Amino acid sequence: MTVSGVGVQGSTAVKPLTQNGIPIDPNLRILAGATLVNTMGNGAITTTFALYFTRIVHIPASQVGLALSAAAVVALFVQVPIGHLGDVRGPRELLRWLTLATGVVTLGLLFTHNIWALTGVMMLEAFFDRGAGAVRNGVIARIAEGGQGVRFKAYLRAVTNVGISVGGALGGLALTIDKPWAYLSVFAFNSLTCVVNSFAVARLPHLEKAPLRAAGEPRLQVLRDIPFVVMTVLTGIFAMHFVIIEVAMPLWIAHSTQAPKSLVAVTLMINTVMVAIFQVRLSRGADTVTAASKALRTGGLWIGAGFGLVALAAGQSKWVAVALLCGGALVHVVGEMVGSGGQWGVQMGLAPRERQGQYQGFSGMGFSLSNVIAPSLSVALCINGGAIGWAVLAAVIIAAGALSVPVSAWALRTRERYGVLSHTG
Repeated sequence: MTVSGVGVQGSTAVKPLTQNGIPIDPNLRILAGATLVNTMGNGAITTTFALYFTRIVHIPASQVGLALSAAAVVALFVQVPIGHLGDVRGPRELLRWLTLATGVVTLGLLFTHNIWALTGVMMLEAFFDRGAGAVRNGVIARIAEGGQGVRFKAYLRAVTNVGISVGGALGGLALTIDKPWAYLSVFAFNSLTCVVNSFAVARLPHLEKAPLRAAGEPRLQVLRDIPFVVMTVLTGIFAMHFVIIEVAMPLWIAHSTQAPKSLVAVTLMINTVMVAIFQVRLSRGADTVTAASKALRTGGLWIGAGFGLVALAAGQSKWVAVALLCGGALVHVVGEMVGSGGQWGVQMGLAPRERQGQYQGFSGMGFSLSNVIAPSLSVALCINGGAIGWAVLAAVIIAAGALSVPVSAWALRTRERYGVLSHTG
């Protein structure tokens, strides 16, 4: 098998990614445009979904939560096999049909009036959407080569924040109108973005299927790649910081500090704007596995420091608490951006080029698992445990980042065994 472009140490000079803020490579432009459209739909539906089904359809919030949990379980297990299917059947073609199927299934929300139908639609949507996500990450890893993989993932994250913000504004318009037709229009819009995406994917170049497995080679090679499995566990633990900030931070502000509750929106805006402006810049240099693992270590230290500032806000006067919380949000988002670049570099660099689908699917599985575990864990530690809970989680994130350095070095030493040439110069 050929070497993964991101994992090559000491590679040739990296070409510029963008010109005037737009990707130079036409295929990367297609992926960026498709991401912008897709995330606009995601932002719109995220803003309106819960309120529509609880206030308009009158499904209890606890049941809506169970439907989302069921979808999360599907998402957890579908990514590796669908990613593998993309490798062996052709990633572009499979991605196109999965994206189109996601749009068709999303239309089912327009006709959903009870918990059973909602659960069924959400599970199907998770199957196609998260499967498409695994294949898409494999496509990105194969198209954005020559040292561009991490920088393009960073660029896509900035684009994602812009798209979600625009979509959130559209969803906010539906909330202002507060009529069933307005909510249903949002669901239809989200479905339309998937259809547009499927046509965009068709314009990408055909990518060769993975070669036939050698005699004795396992079907899902990633499950036998122990160093990569360990690395995925570490990056999954590291990624808990996203959920901690999204779930524990608002509750901490509202219940444990003197800061106004409106500060929740301010800290969210700090994160969104900073990522949109600085994510690409702060991901530079993480285009080799060794450098990426060091970025994870550095990102963990920044995140831990941010958690410390947030924890100190408890018991302070109103404006001191505001300053500490805003400072914590700023410090955290620096760690988030640096650590994200490290995470992408490690995940893409350690994967065989022709097995990127199943490997990125497995990486996504680790991220999904952190989304299952982190909400309840963050509430138990941060809200019930107070400052000590924040310190414990900071230590966990810092440890995961620090351990990624020796684990990635171990993984690099074993790459020839798993189909990726190791270049450590």
